[in-house]
Amino acid sequence: MPTTEFLVAFTVAALVMNLSPGPSNMYVMARAISQGTKGGVVASMGLAVGSLIHVAATVMGLSAVFIHSPMLYSIIKLLGAAYLIYLGFSYWVSKDSELNVEKATTKPLVTVFKESIVVEVTNPKTALFFLALLPQFVVPAAGAVSQQLLVLGLIVTITALPCDIIIAVSSSKVSRWLVKHKQAQQTQERISGSILLGLGFYIASDELSQLSKGS
Repeated sequence: MPTTEFLVAFTVAALVMNLSPGPSNMYVMARAISQGTKGGVVASMGLAVGSLIHVAATVMGLSAVFIHSPMLYSIIKLLGAAYLIYLGFSYWVSKDSELNVEKATTKPLVTVFKESIVVEVTNPKTALFFLALLPQFVVPAAGAVSQQLLVLGLIVTITALPCDIIIAVSSSKVSRWLVKHKQAQQTQERISGSILLGLGFYIASDELSQLSKGS
């Protein structure tokens, strides 16, 4: 397994990105405003389950690719690095917009939980994010690839859950604060964008260097 310092650094990066305003945060906020803290927490748990499904699919798919086609795995890493750079750039060029938390209709909590799972499972951005991020932190010399992918995926999911729950618990205050403090929201986005840009460029240069040495 990767070193403790490595995993701590990855966890911090995951936390920063999970704290940045995004579709999942807004979904939880809308559900909490409509149905109170319980509705928001249940939505958060549903999103976490959906995220775990993405983790399982990523682990199985990327492990098979790594075993059967190392070159394809390298290509996936380069494409992933390009996607991270794209995401980072999009954070920097995004224009300020009014926070729009739609009024969600009241539903039974069981329905909210199931709906939240579907929302996350069918979110292509989540799948792309896992495919882009997880392979970059795998160190083949550190142990089984599948085990490393699983641990990294769980870190992303576990760090997202408390962030979403905090938003669910303080949804009305958070929504008002974000509306009033546009600069703070933009700062969060710029920090996340900088992390993604730096990560993407570093990974791309390192992977290209490794490929040139192996050729």
